[in-house]
Amino acid sequence: MSKKKDRPLPQSLGLPRTGVDAHAHLDATEFDEDLDEVLMRARESGVAAIGTVFMGPDAYLKGAARFDAYADVFFLMGLHPEDAGTVDTGDIARMERLFRDTPRFKAVGEIGLDYYWDVSTKEIQQRIFRDQLALARELDLPVAIHSRDAEEDTLAILLDMGFHDRPLQWHCFGRDLFFARELLSHGWHLSIPGTVSYKKNTLLMEAVQKIPLERMFVETDCPFLAAEPYRGRRNEPAFVVFTARTIAELKGLAVEDIWTACGNNARHFFGLI
Repeated sequence: MSKKKDRPLPQSLGLPRTGVDAHAHLDATEFDEDLDEVLMRARESGVAAIGTVFMGPDAYLKGAARFDAYADVFFLMGLHPEDAGTVDTGDIARMERLFRDTPRFKAVGEIGLDYYWDVSTKEIQQRIFRDQLALARELDLPVAIHSRDAEEDTLAILLDMGFHDRPLQWHCFGRDLFFARELLSHGWHLSIPGTVSYKKNTLLMEAVQKIPLERMFVETDCPFLAAEPYRGRRNEPAFVVFTARTIAELKGLAVEDIWTACGNNARHFFGLI
């Protein structure tokens, strides 16, 4: 990772090792060559745990072994709405077996609806979403929600399936204060990505100022959506410190307090402590 005068290293913030990257994709091919270095930078930057997301049982079986040596990585697994049209009839049952056999799985996700990409019908997406919500209830696990251009239907299904006041992470929250308050009214947690640091993202900034700290996580969604000053580059867990720094600036609090509080929220939510 090259260093520029106007691009501080994440380690330079000097944060304690109390942070959690609540949503990452470390099995992505972008990390095939340097996963050891990526995880070392995360530790040096104060990241104590990383939730890596597997997009279904095939992805898990293909990629899980690479994390055998990394006890600070915990797992989520879900069938993404973009893949709903290719889901095999036995995938939910396979997921159930893996969840029951693998203690490192801490949540079902990311699951939900995505109407932005025209890759499968709404009906198929909604059916797969409901099936996975039912699985999460049966296993008594939290869920991590993906919703893009589908918020009304996503909320309706969640409430119909009884997820009011159940543990839920709204992954990659990027909406305004009005929608944040709607999600908070159901007892859910909002996971804030690096996009909060983008200067034109004023509605998200205004929302983050008002979202209670105790209901907030920080995440990278790496290798995507790197925070400033690394916007446009491959994202990685260490860069989540810059998301915490932006939130601290917006709330007028010390970055160490934001960092540790969001980390503690994630640890409790995912059952890491």
